[in-house]
Amino acid sequence: MNFKFSDDVPIYLQIIEGIKVDIVSGRVGIYVGYELERQGLVASERTSGRYVSIDEEKIKALQKDLSEQYISDLFEHLRNLGMDDKTIVDAVNKWEDK
Repeated sequence: MNFKFSDDVPIYLQIIEGIKVDIVSGRVGIYVGYELERQGLVASERTSGRYVSIDEEKIKALQKDLSEQYISDLFEHLRNLGMDDKTIVDAVNKWEDK
């Protein structure tokens, strides 16, 4: 899923809409809720339905995994542009200083 959020609709509604579109188009199977639960990102309450996990350890682990993937993707894209790792790191540091 690749979201581009607009300011005129609450983000959670845009996410729900994106998930619906992905389900209908076959990009996300019916077991997505079960997979999120298996990973500990949502939990089920028998009488309350599912809710987002507040397990900080799981959230931090997911944050670490996603950030490592994004950084890896960034380096891959910039290497494909002919940049070496030092140049990439320098560019990131320059961007951070903005």
